Amino acid sequence: LLPEAEIVNGWPQNLEWDPKTQADHPEARLLGERQLAFLDEWATDWSDGTWMKVLLSQTLFSNVATIPDEAMSGAVIPSLPTPEPGEYPPGQKIVSDLDSNGWPQTGRNRAIATIRKGFAVHLSGDQHLGSTVQYGVDDWRDAGYALCVPSVANFWPRRWFPPYPGANRDPDAPPYTGDYEDGFGNKVTVYAVGNPVRSGREPAALHDRAPGYGIARFNRESREVSLAVWPRWADPSSGEGPLPGWPVTFHQEDSDGRRATGYLPYLEITGMERPVVRVVEEATGEVVYAIRVAAGTLLPRAYGPGPYTVIVGEPGSGDEQEFTGMQGTPVPGDTLRVEFD
Repeated sequence: LLPEAEIVNGWPQNLEWDPKTQADHPEARLLGERQLAFLDEWATDWSDGTWMKVLLSQTLFSNVATIPDEAMSGAVIPSLPTPEPGEYPPGQKIVSDLDSNGWPQTGRNRAIATIRKGFAVHLSGDQHLGSTVQYGVDDWRDAGYALCVPSVANFWPRRWFPPYPGANRDPDAPPYTGDYEDGFGNKVTVYAVGNPVRSGREPAALHDRAPGYGIARFNRESREVSLAVWPRWADPSSGEGPLPGWPVTFHQEDSDGRRATGYLPYLEITGMERPVVRVVEEATGEVVYAIRVAAGTLLPRAYGPGPYTVIVGEPGSGDEQEFTGMQGTPVPGDTLRVEFD
């Protein structure tokens, strides 16, 4: 599909070819239509008491990787020197490795926008580099969080040392965190990365290549999510902590970071514990998002003028209430009391 890129083993060799504008080929597919239809149904199906959505896939929907400026591919990765603790290698560039789910960009964005409907967290691996990021589609941080776990024995120690600090990062965080465009122009916010570093542990050929594992925790009551990467040698039961920068914690609803254009009536729901709320755009019949609320309240957000239908209750039980013709208001206003017997 991309002959002008002169790709060798996933790496473009033509320096005149721009992956940000030329990799998004109209015939390239990341997920097929059946997969996208499945994801859309899955993201909005909260039956059988489902209270959290987690997407598992082979690899990350962004390309969090750098190599030296003079390198033309990742073939140099195994031979790169391992940094000392606190060292930041100079002369690195953000790359477009086609061995990633960062392209085609249209397919990547469709996948992320679909799973965002269910406030889903994404768990993946395959990149050999532990990382926690938040996806962006139209803007940074407008979609879900992802944990990419490292290899437990890492023979391909990818790394993330971008040549400039990320935007809007925590001032106390490492310079490789914050808002970035990856090599394909995808918006991605990097919160934590487990780069290779000299560990002082033997055998160094194993431990200096950032091997480890991930732990994801989901709190049913608070709906808080905690993502962390741990070094291979760490035993969490001994009181040891994860790698620096972790855990990254957030609320379930943070996995839909779109900026609301307005608000639907505040829902006060009685007579049913943890009901499901679905918001449907009436013009298209599309579910905008769906979630099982932890308590009996929710302030639904609007992402356009509407009108919307709001469906409250337990899917599949016949015990649901539907409210049509609902319009968003610029600021939270009315309260809608939904009562179940």
